[in-house]
Amino acid sequence: MYSTIRRRPRLAVGCALAVLATMAAGPAWADPAPSYAELLARLDQTPASAEANALVDAAEARVRQARVRPNPNLSLTAENVGGTGPYSGFGGGDLSLSVSQDLELWGRRPARVNVARAEAGTAGLRRDLALVDTAGRLALTYAEAEAAQRRAQLAEEGLALALADARAALALVEEGREPLLRGIQAESEAASARAGLDEAKAEQAAAFARLSAVAMLSTSPTSIGTSLLDAGAGPGVVQSDNVPTVRVAEAERTAAERRIDVERIRARPDVTASVGVTRFGIEDETALTVGLSLPLPLFDRNRGNIDAARAEFRAAEARVAQARQDAGADRAAAVARLAASGSRVSAADAGVTSTEEAYRLSRIGAEAGRISQLELRVSRAALINARTAAVDARLARVRAEIDLARLDGRAPFQGNP
Repeated sequence: MYSTIRRRPRLAVGCALAVLATMAAGPAWADPAPSYAELLARLDQTPASAEANALVDAAEARVRQARVRPNPNLSLTAENVGGTGPYSGFGGGDLSLSVSQDLELWGRRPARVNVARAEAGTAGLRRDLALVDTAGRLALTYAEAEAAQRRAQLAEEGLALALADARAALALVEEGREPLLRGIQAESEAASARAGLDEAKAEQAAAFARLSAVAMLSTSPTSIGTSLLDAGAGPGVVQSDNVPTVRVAEAERTAAERRIDVERIRARPDVTASVGVTRFGIEDETALTVGLSLPLPLFDRNRGNIDAARAEFRAAEARVAQARQDAGADRAAAVARLAASGSRVSAADAGVTSTEEAYRLSRIGAEAGRISQLELRVSRAALINARTAAVDARLARVRAEIDLARLDGRAPFQGNP
């Protein structure tokens, strides 16, 4: 009875070793994803880029339309027809053919064009901001996929370490130097490490699928070849007044200001000139007719629209002020986070080095019987946590670089345009 119980840890660990051997014997091929730089070069093919370009094209088309003069009106009228006496029928009627044209006085057309140009400029700046946001999303998705790959590798290494420690614990149990409980604990830790590996591989597959969708890849990659987590940060030299969000707010303010001129001009009379020819049926004579028409601004002077345009301009000015304040604060915070994340990476790497040495010494001490299995497990857990913290620190550095790059108006890990 006792010998059967004693063999249980060895049997469990042997099964776990068999599973690990089967996993190692799986397919070794990998379909690496294109590098981040290659994916960045395809940024204009993404739906977000296509949408932004289409909106710019629409705004430029409205500029062309704003330059166009209004169409003339052609009018044909018949008078003094269908009556009695000499006015019976149509033969004695007067026919008038005239052409009228809106003169667009008071600078109507230039004001309209200026508004359209301002809106086109705003659309262009929004497109640039959309491209920066898309590049940031791509960088984050790429880095998360690489981080998931590293976590899966760490989980596989953790399983290998757990199995190695379980074998050592089993040997000590069989020699009577450790109680049977240590072997059962080692078996449980190996099973937990295996479950952690399965979870990490599932997260890796999900991260690769997200990268495939964001980067518009035809097939989902199975590995990350070129590292982004280890890449250096791009140069950040843009001042807060020139960040894309501030420039967009300023462009919107300019457009709002020009709309005030449009509404002011609309309050002035819209003059229409006409010229035509009239045939007098009874006399069978023709004469030229000319005329001017304009509305009398007795009731509607467009004051409501003028006041609304002024209020919208004040709101746009407030948005500019808010954007400048936010840009200054956000950039200072982004620079601080990037510097802190760099320090965190250095500290995490140093922690990995020290925990690796501590685990190596713990293994030597455990095999010599000078350190308990409990201390060995603590040392191994510290090593796994330190390696995971190093991955998390690098991912945090990528996020800080993305935030700073957005404020600088550039793609992450790239120079300013």
